Amino acid sequence: MSWISDGRPEDAAPLAITDMVRNAQRLVALEPGAEALGLHPGQTLTDARALVPGLETLAREPGADAALLGAVADWCDRYTPLVAMQGGDGLVLDITGCAHLFRGEAALAADIRARLTGQGLHLRLGLADTPGGASALARFAAAPIARAEPGPDALKAALSPLPLSALRIDEGTATGLRRVGLKTVGCIADLPRAPLARRYGAELLRQLDRALGREEEAISPRRPVIDLTAEKRFFDPITHESDIARVIALLAEALVPMLEARGLGARALELCLFRVDGVVERLDVAAASPLRSAPRIAALFKERIAGLRHEIDAGFGFDLVRLGVRAADPFGGAQGDMITARAPEDSYQALVDRLGARLGPDRVRVFAGADTHIPERAFATLPVTRARKDAPPNSPAGATPAPPLTRPLWLLTRPEPVEAVAEVPDGPPLRFRWRKAAYEITRAEGPERIACEWWRDGRGSQTRDYYRIEAREGHRFWMFRQGLYGRETTRPRWYLHGVFP
Repeated sequence: MSWISDGRPEDAAPLAITDMVRNAQRLVALEPGAEALGLHPGQTLTDARALVPGLETLAREPGADAALLGAVADWCDRYTPLVAMQGGDGLVLDITGCAHLFRGEAALAADIRARLTGQGLHLRLGLADTPGGASALARFAAAPIARAEPGPDALKAALSPLPLSALRIDEGTATGLRRVGLKTVGCIADLPRAPLARRYGAELLRQLDRALGREEEAISPRRPVIDLTAEKRFFDPITHESDIARVIALLAEALVPMLEARGLGARALELCLFRVDGVVERLDVAAASPLRSAPRIAALFKERIAGLRHEIDAGFGFDLVRLGVRAADPFGGAQGDMITARAPEDSYQALVDRLGARLGPDRVRVFAGADTHIPERAFATLPVTRARKDAPPNSPAGATPAPPLTRPLWLLTRPEPVEAVAEVPDGPPLRFRWRKAAYEITRAEGPERIACEWWRDGRGSQTRDYYRIEAREGHRFWMFRQGLYGRETTRPRWYLHGVFP
């Protein structure tokens, strides 16, 4: 008994994937060669088993299909950064400007087919000047690798013998066209457009124009395009972390001149490790300030790899390693030390970057001001890599506005209620009791009036009158009376909110 490439016996019954379509179990996918037995996608399972009694079936798993297609799309990043999903069973690769790196379009397509076929996948490829034309050739051309020569006339000639379903129109429109004898793309390519649009809708002409290049069609890459990249390919795949570290250092050195030429520094970088078996490992690092030092970049990835919960699974090895700059900012050089040649903030930035690489960029946080007057809400913590973006325009990078000198350095987590006695209901307090201790007030300054945010706290929110007070013992406190007497309440309540040093 011999075996075919996908691991099933040569004389085994054909395999089909089924799903519930139009209230019936139907075939949605078949292994190669099953059509010769009279099977076809869309056929009911009952009719299929009447033709092939021993038909093996598996239920469709959309989640698994999407995961597999996503993994193949990640793998295709080795050919071009512009990879887009098309439906649930196709990919579109924009190889403009990339084909020469693989000795031409034909060699690139052959390489894709050979590698994916070696991984046990069956695929068809189409090469054309337009996404719609390439999709039509891949899905409906007879050859497993179909190619239309450059130019509108050659593209039209290649698409003309294909069925109308190749234009990505709905099945109802395609069936209506077949009923009147229009079965191929060539049948409608030169017909008058107005009657076609009036009878079958404008979408038919739109898809026709997109396929033939008469209307521009843009694809939506699944990943942001990285402007600056450096990569290295290997005839013999690498597996050891020490080899990966050396490659990262070489790629970082290659990126530095690109950054210098543009006056930029890297803020976020991505390392892609392409395994021979199609798996792609991705590692991201972020810097607190623009970075243009190859050793610093290599050190960040060293910390990132050390902080992983598991070792990098090299499998049979990585045959391509790519380092790219995902985000960059203008790089402002700083005056370094004359003796050590080190910028004054290098030690701090290096520490922040190392912690971010090891623990994760969102775990290293700094304080930042918030857009509110309510004291307990007037600050927040931000990831250090975002602090520079969120800093006010006139403040230094990553700095938070300095608090007013009239505010205490220590605020309670929540304002704590106190028992206070005032000479008049809307005046400063004379004495109060806080945490079972009584205090006599000798001096008071205020009030500083702060209105609460009614859109957040509701209609029942009340105004606060803050006082800076000093007790007989020398302690200084920050207290407020909640509610304006006679306008918002008849019994204001007092709270202690902070303590001055």
